[in-house]
Amino acid sequence: MSANSFDARSTLQVGDESYEIFRLDKVEGSARLPYSLKVLLENLLRTEDGANITADHIRALGGWDSQAQPSQEIQFTPARVIMQDFTGVPCVVDLATMREAVKELGGDAAKINPLAPAELVIDHSVIADKFGTNDAFAQNVELEYGRNRERYQFLRWGQTAFDEFKVVPPGTGIVHQVNIEHLARTVMVRNGQAYPDTLVGTDSHTTMVNGLGVLGWGVGGIEAEAAMLGQPVSMLIPRVVGFKLTGELPTGTTATDLVLTITEMLRKHGVVGKFVEFYGEGVGATSLANRATIGNMSPEFGSTAAIFPIDDETLKYLKLTGRSEQQLALVEAYAKQQGLWLDPKAEPDYSEKLELDLSTVVPSIAGPKRPQDRIVLANAAEQFKQDVRNYVDSVDEAGKESFPASDAPAATDGVPSNPCPVTAPDGTVYELDHGAVTVAAITSCTNTSNPYVMVAAALVAKKAVEKGLTRKPWVKTTLAPGSKVVTDYFDKAGLTPYLDKVGFNLVGYGCTTCIGNSGPLPEEVSKAVNDHDLAVTSVLSGNRNFEGRINPDVKMNYLASPPLVVAYAIAGSMKVDITKDALGADQDGNPVYLKDIWPSEAEVNDVVANAIGEDMFNKSYADVFAGDAQWQALPIPTGDTFEWDSESTYVRKPPYFEGMGMEPAPVEDISGARVLAKLGDSVTTDHISPAGAIKADTPAGKYLTEHGIERRDFNSYGSRRGNHEVMIRGTFANIRLRNQIAPGTEGGYTRDFTQPDAPVSFIYDASQNYQAAGVPLVVLAGKEYGSGSSRDWAAKGTALLGVKAVVAESYERIHRSNLIGMGVLPLQFPEGQTALSLGLTGEETFSISGVTELNEGTTPRTVKVTTDTGVEFDAVVRIDTPGEADYYRNGGILQYVLRSLIRK
Repeated sequence: MSANSFDARSTLQVGDESYEIFRLDKVEGSARLPYSLKVLLENLLRTEDGANITADHIRALGGWDSQAQPSQEIQFTPARVIMQDFTGVPCVVDLATMREAVKELGGDAAKINPLAPAELVIDHSVIADKFGTNDAFAQNVELEYGRNRERYQFLRWGQTAFDEFKVVPPGTGIVHQVNIEHLARTVMVRNGQAYPDTLVGTDSHTTMVNGLGVLGWGVGGIEAEAAMLGQPVSMLIPRVVGFKLTGELPTGTTATDLVLTITEMLRKHGVVGKFVEFYGEGVGATSLANRATIGNMSPEFGSTAAIFPIDDETLKYLKLTGRSEQQLALVEAYAKQQGLWLDPKAEPDYSEKLELDLSTVVPSIAGPKRPQDRIVLANAAEQFKQDVRNYVDSVDEAGKESFPASDAPAATDGVPSNPCPVTAPDGTVYELDHGAVTVAAITSCTNTSNPYVMVAAALVAKKAVEKGLTRKPWVKTTLAPGSKVVTDYFDKAGLTPYLDKVGFNLVGYGCTTCIGNSGPLPEEVSKAVNDHDLAVTSVLSGNRNFEGRINPDVKMNYLASPPLVVAYAIAGSMKVDITKDALGADQDGNPVYLKDIWPSEAEVNDVVANAIGEDMFNKSYADVFAGDAQWQALPIPTGDTFEWDSESTYVRKPPYFEGMGMEPAPVEDISGARVLAKLGDSVTTDHISPAGAIKADTPAGKYLTEHGIERRDFNSYGSRRGNHEVMIRGTFANIRLRNQIAPGTEGGYTRDFTQPDAPVSFIYDASQNYQAAGVPLVVLAGKEYGSGSSRDWAAKGTALLGVKAVVAESYERIHRSNLIGMGVLPLQFPEGQTALSLGLTGEETFSISGVTELNEGTTPRTVKVTTDTGVEFDAVVRIDTPGEADYYRNGGILQYVLRSLIRK
């Protein structure tokens, strides 16, 4: 019950239903607040308890100073939690482990139960092994169940063992698309109260739901577990960036072009740790599908959230997707009552402002390795010719340009070239060279949730087929929609056969290529790429194109709209300027250009209007949690605690609570530490966290082999997130990681200073030696450390490798928070200083003093870092809130929650 200090409790009548609400207009200053802060204000009013959430907190938010730097901590209690299976499995593993730990400490295991609704969508497991055939989907699903049986049994157990926990089975869709199409409420109803739908999710693209006016963002799995167990999210009242939209998108541009433009603008402006909120006349001209696409890309431009207010467009989408008439009426009435309804002429009080005239957006792609690196489509071929040099040329010790031995320094017009003949299984011979598009994937919730770009892609395929065009033989083409509704409207519009003929057969309902589940390239293509060290490319309609993420054979990755993905599959190379070069020839030998197969806006709108209806969503989501016969037939154990299988290589009991007592041990300074990794700028959680395929000659591969697993059954790191033994062996093992203390290497290598002459070894093997010798470890890094997905294993793996502190130039929000959640101290170099400027090589021994001040209930602003070589500096302590300090003192967030629950 709320303390209701502001007399805000009231009643809202909607039709025959009456709801308790907490009125924002009872708080002075609330009317001028941005939309997102109004949502937070309601949250505080409703959860005010006089201790953790007080009237002073509410007054502080009502009196928010838009120009001040964040300093006021508040406790945000999300209405629900959403998860995908890669991050969700370890959440459920940890909850199951906590039940046993509570029992061992004399508590009630039943207290370990989600207190807020938690929904998990299995979408990350399907791999696009099979493609280009009508039975590719069925084959990939069969392979998925074979690989993931243990995980799926565990999740089915969780669905029965935990209250308020629901699982959307495999083969249904992608979590964020399922969220906006079905799970999201916009206005939540629970125990007679109506309040804004808010959430945290174990995937950074949780922000897609911001397009529906729902405030939520990605957190690490450990934070999500705490939220499920009733712990509020500790945060500082953020700065809010107002992004004004004017005008309308010009004909020929897509939501992808718009979002890549916005990503570039906001990344350049700097919005890490801030909320972004869209306002202005142009919001009304932005479809809900486009709003969701923009919200989805929030992690790519670095903001915590990227939200749109509620308006008629929101209601239109909620109706289309099958929400009830009562829910629609409630959303409208509640939003208007609380000042959450869009006023296109309003200019709320924002910390900073940007503006974009939608009419200035031009067709674009992004690449070759970061989503914020936008390239105007007309310049893409020329830009590729410049960028490819970074992937083909190498620099020898004398600093001269040289080429790998397998790649003679041939060039065409100054562009590196190394053409090699390849024979396809059907006997066709073709030539492969740098720039060949080897993966063309319509993938990711970012765009597959948007019917306009999906229909545009299908129409490009239709027009291409009618001209006699198809994909080039070396291109792996895949279609992986985010929900079954997509294939329903393709079928109804008669477009599926054309996609099939161009090679974009359905491969699965899941993330696939966007998260690295592209599956292997055809054997002959992979062999040519590796034998000749070719810099081949992928083009995908996803949100991430980081190095090493998409496919181990592919060095350069480009984000593009679904219709451009189809076009590049036909063109077959990034060297082709698809804005003016022919994509191919028609049946009569005449050149066919992109303009010849690009659909008009009217054509797209006509298909969307006639092929998509409310009935499709009602049918697809009628029994969404039931699953197919294969899911329902999975045998599961019973009981409150899980029956761990000691032979399982998928699900194992983690060691987080071993030896834990009711009182935490005092925090200690760090001495005699060695550097496990010295890293540069923009090291992402993809570089740190295990992801993608598991190679046989790595520590993880050797572990699986030793446990009797055949190489063909290794599966991916993501699928084995429930086994900490696999995951710690894959931490810092990305094939593109460059550890500066092991120069000349690429991948998960370091130098082991416990051995004579400090030989180069696997990071995992060195870690084991350091831990056996009682040597703590540190990581040194540059700017934007930990950017990318909200992968809890980037922090869990770091902690389990024995790393006690990270010293970086700057952090992305989620990873910094996750490090604290795992008991790792995040430190920052002094302003203007770096490892390079301080002369640090990574070979030093480090000591960090002043950490013990935390035992006195305060957080030091800085701590003293010294080395055995005489380097000294004051590192900034990036424990930003009192709540985070509590987590760190307890050794991590899970230990804090567990102790708190037992004491209740």
